[in-house]
This record gives sequence, C-alpha cells and structure tokens, in this order.
Amino acid sequence: MLTIDYANMLSSRVGAHGLDEARIAPGSAASDGIKSITADLAKTRGTNWERWFNLWNEPMRSEHVNAIKPLAKDAQKYDNLVVLGIGGSALGNIALQSALNPATYNLQSAKERKGPRVFVVDNVDPVYLDSIMSICDPKKTLFNVVSKSGETAETAAQFMIIRQRLQDALGKKWASHVVAITDPEKGTMRTICDEAGITTLPVPEGVGGRFSSLSPVGLFSAAAAGIDIDALLDGAKAMDERCSNPDLHQNPAAMLALLLVEMGTRKGKPNHVMMPYCNALYLMADWYRQLWAESLGKKFDTNNEVVFAGFTPIKALGATDQHSQVQLYREGPNDKVFMFLEVEEFDTDITIPTGMGVDAISYLEGKNMSALLNAEKRATEYALIDSIRPNLTIKFPKVDAHHIGEFIALWQIATAYAGRMLNIDAYDQPAVETGKKATFGLMGREGYGEWLTKVNEALGQTQHNI
Repeated sequence: MLTIDYANMLSSRVGAHGLDEARIAPGSAASDGIKSITADLAKTRGTNWERWFNLWNEPMRSEHVNAIKPLAKDAQKYDNLVVLGIGGSALGNIALQSALNPATYNLQSAKERKGPRVFVVDNVDPVYLDSIMSICDPKKTLFNVVSKSGETAETAAQFMIIRQRLQDALGKKWASHVVAITDPEKGTMRTICDEAGITTLPVPEGVGGRFSSLSPVGLFSAAAAGIDIDALLDGAKAMDERCSNPDLHQNPAAMLALLLVEMGTRKGKPNHVMMPYCNALYLMADWYRQLWAESLGKKFDTNNEVVFAGFTPIKALGATDQHSQVQLYREGPNDKVFMFLEVEEFDTDITIPTGMGVDAISYLEGKNMSALLNAEKRATEYALIDSIRPNLTIKFPKVDAHHIGEFIALWQIATAYAGRMLNIDAYDQPAVETGKKATFGLMGREGYGEWLTKVNEALGQTQHNI
C-alpha cells in the first residue's frame, strides 16, 4: 500500500512556508470541505468526463481485459510492437513500460523478454521515426495506432507513413499488422478501420487521454509486453476505495490535493517538483506532468471568471539531480514543493564490495546500493527542510504492477479533488486547440485558411535577428 508522509509540509517543520496543522485538523473548514467534495465525487463518478472511475470496476473492467488479453497474446508472435500516439495516447504507455519492465527490455533476447520489443513513437520528428523503423521490419512488427478521432495531426501523419510501408511490404494483408485504439462508433479512424478491416479496441467514452492509461490505451501494450494488467487494475481499485473516505486524514488523494493546492494558492509555491529516487519511476513523472498541467492550468473558472489557475509540474531524478538541481532548490526562489518517490524494497540489490583499501570511501564497503540511494533521499529531504523548503514523500513498498496502479489512481483522483478546490473544469483543454488549428492552417487543411493568415500576420518577418 502506498503511503504519504507529509510532515515536512507543515509549519512545525518549515515555519511560515508550511501549513498550520490546525488548518487541516478534523472539524476545520478544509476538512469539512473535503467531505463535501467527496460526496460530490460520489454523485458524479462514472458519468460524463469522470467515466475513468469505471476503468477498474465492473462491467467495464472485464469488457476491456477480456478484449485485450487475446490480442496481447497474438502480439507476442511479433518481434516488435510500435505504438503510434502523442500526449495521453503515449505517455501512459511509456511510463508503464519504464516502471514495470527492465530498462534493457528491448535489448534482451526474445527468450528473455516477456513479449515483443516495445517502441512508443510520440513525436513527428522524422529522424526519430526513421531510426525506429530502420530496426523494425514491417513484416515482423505490429503497429498500435492510438487516436480517438483519427484527426490528431501527429498520429495521423505517423499512421499514413506506416500504412504505406506496410502496404509496400505486405500488400493487401497490411491491415493484419495494425491494432487501432479508437472511438468504438464514430470518427475518421473508426471509418478507416471499418473499411480496411483493422482490429480495434475502444477508447472509452468520457475518458480523456490523460486519464486513459488504465484503459485499452495503456493496457494493450502493457499486456503485450507481459505486464500484469489485472494487478494494475487491482491496485487502482484499492486506492479508489481508500480515496472514497470522506475523512481527510484517511483519504490519500484528498490530502495530496489539499496540500498542493494550499501551497500553490496560499503559500506562493506554484511549482511542484516530482523527484523519484528510483529510475524505473522517472517516466511516471512525465505522465504526472501532463495530468497536473493540462487538467489544472485554466484561464477561466466554472463561473467564467478569469483566474489563471494551475501549477507547474517539474520532474527531477534522485540522486542524479542532487548534482544538477538541488543548489537551485535550496538557495533559489522558495516557490516550490517537492514530492519524493521512495522505494522500500528493490527487485534487485547490489552489495558494494569490501577490500578497496581506501579510508575515505571505506564507509561504503559492505553496504547495499539501495541503502545508499535511500540515504541520499533522506539527506536531500533534510537539506530541503534545513532551507525551509516544504516537501512530502510518497512511499512504494516495491515497484510492481499493483503499486503502479495505486499511483495512477491516486493522482487521477487527486486531480479531480484539485479541480473542485480550484473551481475549474479539470477535464477540458481549450488552450490546446489554438495550436492544433494553427497547425491545420499551416499544413493547408481545408477550412483553416484563416488560421494561416493569423499565424503569418502575428509571426511576420522582423529585423530583430542577431
């Protein structure tokens, strides 16, 4: 079970930069506010854009798992699985693979791996795509295109390129090498799949991209690579049960959201740094960044008042970034909250050998590397407290599918609470649309000519070049 140690967020540890414990005490306005939000979430969960709560509950859970498992088993006959997607269609896939398979997974032999090599193409950089395709023979590769509509420019371009390469290599059989995750009923990709006979899995209605990691969007590639998707969903369900408690002090997501919102809005700390002391968890911080930034960064509240809400999520890696970032974190602007991710038990440990014969480093002899890593974390935690910098620790008993499922649900539910606290819509992303429309105009899409004009007028040539 994940736990959160938030003592370093309180004024007893960091003075005026922390929260007065009375503010979150039972019977406080904040505590009562959590009861109200929890009751509201109980009413809205599973509806509209909160259908992601259904992902780990029946009947949706079994519907997805039963559809995924045979396709994932079939995927294991391929040498490679290439996921095509961007944003929420890619970050969950990347984070799950990084957390739950070895860093050298793609370098292992077919006998050592639990499935095909997995590559997630999450950009339209031509060198990047070409480098992956140079080692992925289309005849031995399954392509997983993830797009609800099929009209996201980046994924559409990727798919068009891959479709042509598959047709060149396989002719009329090209569609058998594609599994698409898309809208089950409508949209451009749905039409393409129906006409070509492409196998599909659903992007569930009411599940936005950044909330979709525990849907087929993230679970298919995970299952194909041998990750236990049942354990992921079990972990999410267990966390959801804890986070349905109206008692602030028994509800991890509510406490996490309250602390971060209070720090961001009342204590002048809008920058939220996630710092795993575990390489496997580093890319979970990428997933968190999209969730926290895109959900909470809003110009308008639900009353259409201008509020410019939101916090800036930042990632760092312990102990690596002790040597690149901590100088700033301790002596730079005190405008940050730090969230350590700590692992109690690593799957593998290494003992530092004895007999080096050098007094200055003899203290390391016979110690485990995991002990050193966690000592580094504790030392950084102390150093931040010494500089009155608030921080908390999310502790993993171990990194496995169950606890990763807990972590994903924790943050999704915390985001729902934070959205209520900020009085904003945590599920839309209107500011993203301007860039999409401008791209359509620049690329010559019919009906978007005005956007080409807008871009060229705003970004016309100037003399301000050096």
